[in-house]
Amino acid sequence: MSYPVVVNVEPLRTNRNRLTVAFRLLLAIPHLILVGGVGFSFSSRFARTGYGSETGLLGAVAIFLAIVSWFTIVFAGTHVIGIRQFTTFYMRWRVRALAYLMLLEDRYPPFGDAEYPASLTITDPAGPRDRLTVALRIFLTIPHFIVLFFIVFAWWITGIVSWFLILFTGEYPEGLYEFGVWTLRWVLRVEAYMLLLVDEYPPFSLS
Repeated sequence: MSYPVVVNVEPLRTNRNRLTVAFRLLLAIPHLILVGGVGFSFSSRFARTGYGSETGLLGAVAIFLAIVSWFTIVFAGTHVIGIRQFTTFYMRWRVRALAYLMLLEDRYPPFGDAEYPASLTITDPAGPRDRLTVALRIFLTIPHFIVLFFIVFAWWITGIVSWFLILFTGEYPEGLYEFGVWTLRWVLRVEAYMLLLVDEYPPFSLS
């Protein structure tokens, strides 16, 4: 049985756009401001300051709404539809922006909800929400935070290596590309779980 958060990325390893790859970080700044960079939304930085580069402006709103949803789900068993729709919108935008930032795609991501080679599908929880796991959500996710700290750090190292390789060869090595996709999937699964979009515990898996 597949996890209810599905991230699809159309492979783009060869014939890369070296010019946009060279300036990728600068080109991605508008999206970074809005939906954040590579990391996970509930970071220690957010806990300290209320905002972090991992979240973006829309992510900060999504986190605030997740706090509101925590109360509505724990005490009433309901997830307000409008809140869920906004958070899903943020997550879909985020997967497109991250795929571009992580050099997985060359096409510039749209501002908002539109077709893109990287996509995210979230299946709504079936039946009543699991109030107990929602109540303990942040504690349950701590193991993932610990593992992701090292995985994301490893991705940054391999990402820098890949940046140089693409500039000089025009290709993204298959193994490094797959590691980037796997990292993206893991991060977004955990974020969807933390933002209360799903109740099923994320797998400890890069696949």
